Amino acid sequence: MKTDFELAKEAKMLHINAIAEKLNINPDDLDLYGRYKAKIPLEYINEERAKKSKLILVTAMTPTPAGEGKTTVAIALAQALNKIGKNAVVVIREPSLGPVFGIKGGAAGGGMSQVLPMEDINLHFTGDIAAIEKAHNLLAALIDNNIQSKKNNLNIDPRSITWKRVIDMNDRALRKVIIGLGGQSSGIPRQSGFDIAVASEIMAILCLVGNIEELKCKLGSIYIGCKYDKEPVFARDLKAHGAMAVLLRHAIKPNLVQTMENTPAIIHGGPFANIAQGTNSVIGTKMALSLSDYVITEAGFASDLGAEKFFNIKARYGGLTPNLAIIVATVRALKFHGGVKRKELNNPNPNAVFNGLENLDKHIENIQHFNVNPIVTINQFTSDTEEELNIIINHCKNKGVNVAINNGWAKGGEGSLELAELVISEAVKSNDAFRFLYELESPIREKIKIIAQKMYGASNVEYSNSANKIIQRIKKLGFSNLAICIAKTQNSLSDNSSLTGRPTDFTVSIRDIELATGAGFIIPIAGEIMRMPGLPATPAAENIDIDLKGNITGLF
Repeated sequence: MKTDFELAKEAKMLHINAIAEKLNINPDDLDLYGRYKAKIPLEYINEERAKKSKLILVTAMTPTPAGEGKTTVAIALAQALNKIGKNAVVVIREPSLGPVFGIKGGAAGGGMSQVLPMEDINLHFTGDIAAIEKAHNLLAALIDNNIQSKKNNLNIDPRSITWKRVIDMNDRALRKVIIGLGGQSSGIPRQSGFDIAVASEIMAILCLVGNIEELKCKLGSIYIGCKYDKEPVFARDLKAHGAMAVLLRHAIKPNLVQTMENTPAIIHGGPFANIAQGTNSVIGTKMALSLSDYVITEAGFASDLGAEKFFNIKARYGGLTPNLAIIVATVRALKFHGGVKRKELNNPNPNAVFNGLENLDKHIENIQHFNVNPIVTINQFTSDTEEELNIIINHCKNKGVNVAINNGWAKGGEGSLELAELVISEAVKSNDAFRFLYELESPIREKIKIIAQKMYGASNVEYSNSANKIIQRIKKLGFSNLAICIAKTQNSLSDNSSLTGRPTDFTVSIRDIELATGAGFIIPIAGEIMRMPGLPATPAAENIDIDLKGNITGLF
């Protein structure tokens, strides 16, 4: 069986100008990055045209170590829609170098449903994440410079500074560091650290703005700490936001590429789904809506994280109205949530599939909370049996939920035609009844409770003393009306990663709370969430190489 990389290398790509012409983009307007990548000017966003297009979100049941394949399904669906004569674009996130060289490998779909050029997309791409890294670290440098300065000192309390530095690599040794050592000329010593670049608030900001002016405003609103008199300090107080926006002037433009079947694809932004909104940019989505009739996008992890944040944060701030949500399920994932160990997931086990359906049911309910119709698609694997597939199909039909088998990995768009036909028929029926889970004006604890109870199935929420104090601080600062972006494990509906299936009667514990005033949300932290991943014992980087002709191997 050929690898994803081998299949990608065999694909016949079109020049990016030909892809642009499919969307009625004048090739002369593109910023070219070689023959197969380009940036699209923001002037192509048409708000009125965008409102007429259908927006379909791809989410999933609770993820497992085996992987569910949301990106592959999203790409396959876009290819299928184009195959039957519809004008469709897939919009997804940019991969981070950390996971590529760590444990995950590439992140551009799989099999016959990939975005191309795969190696470029996974390795630096058009430099967007590098630009975010530089803008973030510029602010960090300005903060430390101000602390040391005698002329323009803002009287910042170094103990209150929340802004770390970032790097787009998994490096656990940088999680906690002491900076400013080496004497007075080297700065003021203090404890700090590094996060991975895609965990930067600047990434979240870039993915929520609509233009340069809004970008500058949100960058200026970044909260970095307090003065000794407890007054808040923002990036604008350091006059940092203009220079930061300059570094992001190209990164704000969405990237145009293609799929293996030459379907247009837009890839832009990649905020973490644990601690941020976990979806591509508002600009990228609106660009696709302005240029096509069907837009397929995805959000990180399952409905309790990715879809909830897509609806309550991205759709709210971006003025988007989702028409449908597709929940990706797999036989393997259902068996995992039905109690089967990972090493036994390829063995037939109809009873475990049945037992795992309670997890899928919760994700169906989660989508319905937003008054959005869900469609379940079964991402098929060769180990699936007909009996196992029929258990899922019959269960969904008995619940009145549309279901389709997807075989996009093996067959590309051809393997997603059944899902495409369902999407077309259901999108026509969809209305503008989409609703948010909570109102921004509601108290902070009430918003958290609504998410925990409705999305996770929790019975209660408890707060540490530290979290309670921070809530009071946020109220005094006047930021209570921001959206809520809970950081928790993706491996369970609860905040305990070991609880599979559909946990009940559990309490969500909020141990800490962070404030992302630039991005526009409050981050309650449930459990231990890693902002700087480490490399595994055998990192993927050990298998990646390049030969004398420039051919890359081992990326998958």
